[in-house]
Amino acid sequence: MMEPGYAVSGRYQIIRPIGEGGMANVYLAQDLILDRQVAVKVLRLDLRNDPNTVRRFKREALSTTELNHPNIVSIYDVGEENSMQYIVMEYVQGADLKKYIVEHFPIPYQRVIDIMAQILSAVQNAHDHNIIHRDLKPQNILVDEAGNVKISDFGIAIALSETAMTQTNTLLGSVHYLSPEQARGSMATKRSDIYSLGIILYELLTGMVPFEGESAVSIAIKHFQNEVPPVRNYDPRIPQALENVVLKATAKDPDERYSGVKIMAADLATSLSASRAHEPKFVPNKASDLGETKVIPALDPEGLTQTDQAEQVTEATAAKPAESNAKKAKKSKMSKKKKWWLIGIGVALLVLLGTVGAYAIQGSEVSVPDLTDMTQQNAEDVLTDKNLKVGTIQKTASNQYDSGHVIRSTPVKGLRVKSGSTVDLTVSTGQKKYRIKDYTDQVYSDVSRQLRQKGLTVKRKYQSSTTVDAGTILNQSIDAGKNVVPSKTTITLTVSSGKPTFAVRDLSDYTQQAVQDYAAEAGLMVTFSEEYSTSIQTGLVIRQSPASGTMVQAGDRLNVVLSKGPRAPAVQPSESVSETPSSSSSESESSSESSSSESEPSETSSQPSGTESSSASQATVKK
Repeated sequence: MMEPGYAVSGRYQIIRPIGEGGMANVYLAQDLILDRQVAVKVLRLDLRNDPNTVRRFKREALSTTELNHPNIVSIYDVGEENSMQYIVMEYVQGADLKKYIVEHFPIPYQRVIDIMAQILSAVQNAHDHNIIHRDLKPQNILVDEAGNVKISDFGIAIALSETAMTQTNTLLGSVHYLSPEQARGSMATKRSDIYSLGIILYELLTGMVPFEGESAVSIAIKHFQNEVPPVRNYDPRIPQALENVVLKATAKDPDERYSGVKIMAADLATSLSASRAHEPKFVPNKASDLGETKVIPALDPEGLTQTDQAEQVTEATAAKPAESNAKKAKKSKMSKKKKWWLIGIGVALLVLLGTVGAYAIQGSEVSVPDLTDMTQQNAEDVLTDKNLKVGTIQKTASNQYDSGHVIRSTPVKGLRVKSGSTVDLTVSTGQKKYRIKDYTDQVYSDVSRQLRQKGLTVKRKYQSSTTVDAGTILNQSIDAGKNVVPSKTTITLTVSSGKPTFAVRDLSDYTQQAVQDYAAEAGLMVTFSEEYSTSIQTGLVIRQSPASGTMVQAGDRLNVVLSKGPRAPAVQPSESVSETPSSSSSESESSSESSSSESEPSETSSQPSGTESSSASQATVKK
């Protein structure tokens, strides 16, 4: 165990342990050079002296660095310090798939397919590089906070396959996903990974593994003796096409499974299609011999069957009528061996009969009772009364069942099982809670839709802001990080309405200077124009746009028309005769006199008549 603060190779400073496995311990560390968090996996102390384990640890870790895939945990560095083998890899912040299933079950079918599609894509990439994982299980699959899936532990898979069978406690974590051929000690192939993928899909759909037992050996035996229970026994709503993917991937005979991960992925992708709604149930074509008991002809001490022995005796009799003394002695010795051989067979038959007898005693069948919505204690009492045993108890959140009440049982209610069989229970921990996040500076429409999908009630109130765009969340009524029950929670989000609005003032009788002062105070842009007006005094406002009372924001434009006063009357042009200067002068004088005589008749009458005649005569002569 490495202490926090220790720097592996002077570069990776340990922060804290984050996991322990059968082969290695994992620590969260800080890369002091690249300033990022990484995961450091260190080979366990008790395995560091095994040269084969160390060699394979290095070889497989280095080969995994060739895998560059978004759904595979990246390997950054491989090294050794003080005989300590370590691998530095990408740190995925989230939970493993095992924990994800517990927290999110039941998982929608489409989400199950999405998760499996990412897993299958990663395994396909590894198989393309001729790397077999050998230890695929939910504990080796990580789900980050965004829901993306990444597979880890490619680096030590081969070493684990050679050591886990001798470590019961270690194997117990992996044996639930172990292929039948691996359980029998045979070499793992790419189809062994496909079997494990089928078990993972089974768990995503049912929330549990298909086989349980008190020891790793008992579980391993079930893998090559018992058929994987149909997932539709657990949930009849699961489409047959989707169940067929599980059945084909987990076939006992490797030849009956998918020939490649890519084919399995393609089959899974269409499993919810309406065109496959009436697909028949998959049934293997070949009978697997992985768990069958066969009758083998009796062997003599030399390994020959009775038929072969008879043929050899016939040939020997024809060739030599009499046996030599040496052959008689050998035959006597062989007879003694045959006696012990028969005793061994007898003991084996007794053991077999005892086992059959034990099954016969427990052969009576009972129907699994309906335990739904019972308290856990009541369900256990009912199972005891029915001569059934309580199996594993799994806890999960439920919006339908109260805390401590049974959500479901496996096998399902009504299914007939042998007396003394175990029944697994899934018990509610209460309504599923949702962790509130920090929604400030996010778009209200997006956040409200997400929260309503989770079951929360969302209310909105507006608040103006000069700095935050309209529609953006300014504040929230529930603090980030708080866990709430969605169906019982109302959250109020304060949303920016943009810049504050106000009603435009009535500017009638305002001068241009008064309008400019108001616009500066309100933050408005103003444009002036002028028109003649007989009713509005010159320089005052005739009209405005927007009209008074209209709601506007700072920065909007205000158009104002000012009065130019009344329009001036048109000037009439005077008549004139343009002749010689003297003529003009005479006519002007004559005109003046004429006007004077018209406007002042009293004065004209008092003047001598001779003067008028003389003047008139002179004018006539000039003309």
